[in-house]
Amino acid sequence: MNSDQFDYLIVGGGSAGCVLAARLSEDPTVNVALLEAGPVDKNILIHVPMGLGAMAQLGTANWKFNTTPQPGLNGRIGYQPRGKVLGGSSSVNAMIYARGQAQDYDAWAAEGNPGWAYKDLLPYFKRSEDNARGANDFHGVDGPLHVQDLTSPNGLVPRFVEAGRQAGYPVNNDFNGASQEGIGAYQVTHKNGERWSAAKAYLTPNLSRPNLRVFTGAHICKVLLEKKHAIGVEFIHEGQTKQLRARLEVLVCAGALQSPQILLLSGIGPKAHLLEHRIVPLHDLPGVGQNLHDHVDVVQMVNAPAASESIAINANGVARLLRGIFEWRAKRTGVLTSNAAEAGAFIKSSPQEKTPDLQLHFVVAKLVNHGRTTVLGHGYSCHVCLLRPKSRGSLQLASNNPLDAPLIDPNFLCERDDMDRLITGFKIMRNLLQQPALTKLGGTESPKSAFATSDLDIEQFIRNNADTIYHPVGTCRMGNGPMDVVDTELRVHGIAGLRVVDASIMPQVVSGNTNAPVIMIAEKAADMIKAAAR
Repeated sequence: MNSDQFDYLIVGGGSAGCVLAARLSEDPTVNVALLEAGPVDKNILIHVPMGLGAMAQLGTANWKFNTTPQPGLNGRIGYQPRGKVLGGSSSVNAMIYARGQAQDYDAWAAEGNPGWAYKDLLPYFKRSEDNARGANDFHGVDGPLHVQDLTSPNGLVPRFVEAGRQAGYPVNNDFNGASQEGIGAYQVTHKNGERWSAAKAYLTPNLSRPNLRVFTGAHICKVLLEKKHAIGVEFIHEGQTKQLRARLEVLVCAGALQSPQILLLSGIGPKAHLLEHRIVPLHDLPGVGQNLHDHVDVVQMVNAPAASESIAINANGVARLLRGIFEWRAKRTGVLTSNAAEAGAFIKSSPQEKTPDLQLHFVVAKLVNHGRTTVLGHGYSCHVCLLRPKSRGSLQLASNNPLDAPLIDPNFLCERDDMDRLITGFKIMRNLLQQPALTKLGGTESPKSAFATSDLDIEQFIRNNADTIYHPVGTCRMGNGPMDVVDTELRVHGIAGLRVVDASIMPQVVSGNTNAPVIMIAEKAADMIKAAAR
């Protein structure tokens, strides 16, 4: 076997891994290796914001995971796309910059995780950010991650925002400011009309550092342990099984679906499950792979032939897209700078809620089946997702073969409260889409959902159509309880020299999109790792 030695080995070149690679290699006295299973992020579809639609159709840069059959979804198998490329899911997502609520992080701290309250984390959000609007109490301007308003917003967005105002919701120009509640346009991780992924923000500018080495096409088999100390990793690269050694730490950043898989393959996890797959249990840690949860989401589509500004597959729409190609190449403006999900809202399912428990994503196109199914004609879509689901599932091994996908069971809608809130959210969304600002376009709800008028009908529509909005978390939960996997410094309980740094450590999912929080987690982790080495 080939072997080499580094101070830090980073497993996974997604959002967290790119942050750690950049921050740790700032010290020229340490050597850092980053291992990513996917390729370099050179595909043009990654960098053209509207390219996310083509990537969905082609399955580009994507692990394309599926769930186990979900009883809460009438036995359907859900889809779990995750980025398989430098930048990870930040290279394939809809580029929405949202942090969640201050109360989310305060709850983490209250559960026994000191140092993770909002007041502790806001400096890391600001440090990561370069917001085109400028600096204030909530935003930074000197960070690597460029955040801005859309360059060429779609004309349907002000109509949607006005419809929300007509429905009684406040207009919010900054979901990451003093209050999250309300309706408005999203800010995005763009720069100069291009996607600004974690790879472009943190990794690419620092690839020339002599103390940073990046391995792409490197599929991790396991973490190497010696007397409950992480000493390296084993991986498949260029058709060979290789090993790298870590002088200081192994940092697992493979995401909520693969970080627990790697721990399990390494002999760290529930003893009985490891023995079931003929893996020697090196450390019995029952919480590995448990507490999986995600934002479950359902879409309503509206057919609106008069919505000529929408992104559409028809003669007018294709001509507009062709013009957009030339405009993007010449000026990095135009329709191709759209992230499709341009606007949204954070709202309450009832006045009794202290903070919003529902999120809307307004899409300026007719979108179904994660964009994998082509729908003709003008129109628009709206998603509603449940921000704080109670349902919990698990991540388990399918086999001891590291090339096999894990068994992903989010256990969607197993809790009645989740379904009741989503039914309410669907009705709220329908009411908003029926306000005058939008009905002026003559839109009609797709027959696929229009039949659902009673709560029972809506429930069946949800069970037949709901799926992830791509925010799985929790499978290596942070805390100090018997089912927790990492401590407040993200060190794996009982294993020296091993940390997990990604969305899997979240005790509870944040009330919003998860990319910005993952980047924040990695920024904080970098400080903790540096402090431990002093």
